[in-house]
Amino acid sequence: MDDTPEFTGVATRRISWARNSAAYRLSRRMLSEQQLREQIIRKARQKFEEIGDEECSLLAEAAIAYGRQLGALNDKNFAEVKLRSQARQGKSSRAIAHGLRSKGIEAAIVESAMQDADDVSAAIILARKRGYGPFDRHGDRLEQRARQLAAFARNGFSFDLARRVLDMSREEAEAELETGGEW
Repeated sequence: MDDTPEFTGVATRRISWARNSAAYRLSRRMLSEQQLREQIIRKARQKFEEIGDEECSLLAEAAIAYGRQLGALNDKNFAEVKLRSQARQGKSSRAIAHGLRSKGIEAAIVESAMQDADDVSAAIILARKRGYGPFDRHGDRLEQRARQLAAFARNGFSFDLARRVLDMSREEAEAELETGGEW
């Protein structure tokens, strides 16, 4: 199967299993290298009772190498896709970056992906989803403003940006979403 020195001593059957497992997991959803590594190690410990830490690591590395070879495992693409997806859900770049780092994405890759982040649009999307500020269906509720500002803060947005979005008119907010411009 694989005659490279780092995989000698690991049964060919197990290397084959690691590759198949990686292909299956990557066909179901996009994963970071760390996520794939953790899943392969966890599953290998369940499947092969007598397996040691070193062999688990080698199987995980074989799975990662196979995923890269297939073109289905790329942390840079993973970060960019997650950024776009979560920004459309109303998440701040700070929250997205934290999530990417927790999935094992390198800091340089996270920083590169975050250059395309637009917190203004994401904050407006959050306001629209929750009916805050310009999208408030019940008129101006000053008593709710503190709660709304807190919700923005919990989602990683700055106080100034939250206040700015809450003070927008509906037309300004919709125009900003259409253009996707920055402040």
